[in-house]
Amino acid sequence: MSLVILDRDGVINNDSDRFIKSPEEWHPIPGSLGAIARLNQAGYRVVVATNQSGIARGLFDLATLNAIHQKMLDALAQQGGMIEAIFFCPHASESRCHCRKPGVGMFQEIQHRYNVALDQVPAIGDSLRDLVAADTAGARPILVLTGKGQKTLETGGLPTHTKIYDNLSEAVRGLLGKR
Repeated sequence: MSLVILDRDGVINNDSDRFIKSPEEWHPIPGSLGAIARLNQAGYRVVVATNQSGIARGLFDLATLNAIHQKMLDALAQQGGMIEAIFFCPHASESRCHCRKPGVGMFQEIQHRYNVALDQVPAIGDSLRDLVAADTAGARPILVLTGKGQKTLETGGLPTHTKIYDNLSEAVRGLLGKR
């Protein structure tokens, strides 16, 4: 089984320093939904692992998060793609929970649920915490330069074997070119 783990904000959809708080604020990055559909067509199962501290901060509730995700899934279905599962951490960074990236809790849950070793699983994100979580969990970190990606690249400190692509579409092209 081939699996890919994606971050949400800044990878699939445009990010906001003020959080994505409603379905109306969720807008896909051009090419991202088609890229996920291409992964599916190539036999990849796609899951999302996303920090959603806006819940702990009281900016939106679980029903709103579900509505945002439903908008994403519906838009993706129109492109012929699907996300199999969405794993999220609702906690604020102050909570020091195990699931919030750069913690590995969501990655461990994915590993357990899918009964897969993560060493061959690409994990695509736009922030250092995405890459550190992936690397610590044993997955293959990939940085995209959308969202916070360019700033992440400039700041440095990436795990040594991180691959870098301009966007999700280019990352998928890189993944599928090696199959």
